[in-house]
Amino acid sequence: MNTTAMSPLTVTPLGFIPDLKNATLVPFNETACENWKEIHHLVFHMANICFAAGLVIPTTLNLHMIFLRGLLTIGCALFIVWATLYRCALDIMIWNSVFLVVNLLHFIYLVYKRRPIKIEKELSSLYKRMFEPLHVPPELFQRLTGQFCNIQSLKTGQAYAAEDKTSVDDRLSILLKGKMKVSYRGHFLHNIYPCAFIDSPEFRSTQMNRGEKFQVTIIADDNCKFLCWSRERLTYFLESEPFLYEIFKYLIGKDITNKLYSLNDPTLNDKASKTIDRQPSLCSQLSVMQMRNSMASTSDSEDGLQMFLRGTSSASSLRNNQQEFYNAFGVSRLQHDAFC
Repeated sequence: MNTTAMSPLTVTPLGFIPDLKNATLVPFNETACENWKEIHHLVFHMANICFAAGLVIPTTLNLHMIFLRGLLTIGCALFIVWATLYRCALDIMIWNSVFLVVNLLHFIYLVYKRRPIKIEKELSSLYKRMFEPLHVPPELFQRLTGQFCNIQSLKTGQAYAAEDKTSVDDRLSILLKGKMKVSYRGHFLHNIYPCAFIDSPEFRSTQMNRGEKFQVTIIADDNCKFLCWSRERLTYFLESEPFLYEIFKYLIGKDITNKLYSLNDPTLNDKASKTIDRQPSLCSQLSVMQMRNSMASTSDSEDGLQMFLRGTSSASSLRNNQQEFYNAFGVSRLQHDAFC
């Protein structure tokens, strides 16, 4: 074995201290900043100002995302100008071109989502009176009225529903124009005015029992227009929109309450019906099931009909009617106080 070819090991004494004063510094890939370069062009600083302004916009601002994407788009455009004209850096220009396209597309999408929704003229009053106060967005209202419903009309004297003949399973409607008259066996009950449901009691009371017929006759007292939904398709749609489902429950409950009030006061006109917000005694006097079914049980009794219209009942029946109202329409006492 040739021992002369082996490299000798270097042993450092334990007490050795390196001489740092005479050590030579090795350049770090020549990236150390020995001399600062001059400040970049104003375009570069304007681009960074746009980025900074976009990032400090508070999220509480309604249009903060639009402003953020807009400022980022402007900043990327300024960076492209700076990299092309003053820096001649192809990589900076390419990267900022990519960022510019991404932010510009996002900006256009956000602006498109904020576009004003044009509601049909015939439906604008309905939206402003019934849905806008409950904070229903215009785009959601447009979906509700644009897919599975249509506007129909009736001439004076034409019937919307005939008692014991017309099925209640097919539709749900809101009157848009004109006036309708509700009667039972020739006896006038109440009127229906614009922006009110035509058949809300039947819609609510027959949700569990299908195949029933109208127990009242509804006739157009003027030339009428009404918005008509397919009941089945509306039900499916509301199941997919929990917010609208709760809105409909409230609106239908309030409409039923107004109809009960007008049943006690047939002279109620459209102007007065708009001012009805709280009627504490309504639900304790009548229920919709009493309004529909009790009249059917007294079909041949004139005295029974008159007693019903006068709202005469004992204290125990009042309590039963109140509980029947809650059970029939699926509302709690708290919800009852909200719309009664």
